[in-house]
Formats: sequence, structure tokens, C-alpha cells
Amino acid sequence: MLVCKADDVAVGTALKVTIDGLPIALVKDSAGELHALGDTCSHGEISLSEGFVEDDALECWAHGSQFDLHSGKPRNFPAFEPVPVYQLSVKDGEVYIDPTVTVGENADA
Repeated sequence: MLVCKADDVAVGTALKVTIDGLPIALVKDSAGELHALGDTCSHGEISLSEGFVEDDALECWAHGSQFDLHSGKPRNFPAFEPVPVYQLSVKDGEVYIDPTVTVGENADA
């Protein structure tokens, strides 16, 4: 599903998008690569898109857990469960996310 233009997300930031009621954090890492992760921290009901992007991780602003942008796995406590990573593609400068397909190490989780 088309969610925005790639230029709508600045490097080092996250943007919350919602597809069929599912909140997704669309993140552009420090290298300019886009990622789509579940927007809800696995430690609590906190929106990850309100957090901080550091290199290839998204940090929850409330408790400091960092989630790997490629696998969704937390890198530190208090979170210990991964967040889903969704299939993302960019075509003609437009970002498409398929919320029915998870990728990375947590695929089929």
C-alpha cells in the first residue's frame, strides 16, 4: 500500500503511518535507507515513531530500548521481545508497505 513519498521522511527520523488500523514506524536511518517496523514498543504501549533514530536502530523514548531496524530485535532492556519488520519497497520515489508480510529474522513470528 502506498504510504508516502520517500522524501517525506528525513534522514534520522521516523514517521508514523497507519495501514488498516495497524500503526507502523517508517524510519529513514543515518545512511538514508528506509525501514518499516511495528510502531508499538514491545515493552509497553509506546509509539516508537516518537523515539530517536540512531544509526540502524530506533530507540523508544520512554524506557530507552533500542530496536534493530533490520530484524526488529531489541538491543537492550527493558524490552526483550522483537517488533515486526514489514516488507517495504520504493518505486518512483513513493514508499509502499505490505503489512501482511514480515521480513528479517522475525518473519513468520
